[in-house]
Amino acid sequence: MNTTSQHDEKIAKMTFASVYPHYVAKVEKKGRTKSELHQVITWLTGFDNEKLQELIDQKATFETFFGQATINPNVHLITGLICGYRVEEIENPLTQQVRYLDKLVDELAKGKKMEKVLRG
Repeated sequence: MNTTSQHDEKIAKMTFASVYPHYVAKVEKKGRTKSELHQVITWLTGFDNEKLQELIDQKATFETFFGQATINPNVHLITGLICGYRVEEIENPLTQQVRYLDKLVDELAKGKKMEKVLRG
């Protein structure tokens, strides 16, 4: 699925720090924990809590954030719709990675078991 270059650029320049509090609020509102959110982010990116906090403090863009990540080899198992896009069909790699994260956060907030969220 094609996204526009303006859409892709907007996502690339958005800071992870600006979105992170929304992720936390979304999962906590549904009874999940910040620790579980970090587990999901770690699974996707390979970042530990220290590196995650460093990127938040630096106000790293998603471009920088995912540029430093070691993406989980099972990321291809993440499928479905998020924000009107089918994640497995998004052609821009960075936009796809951001939408993978959105999808995992969404699944966590919806109460899926952690082993399912982490494709275990």
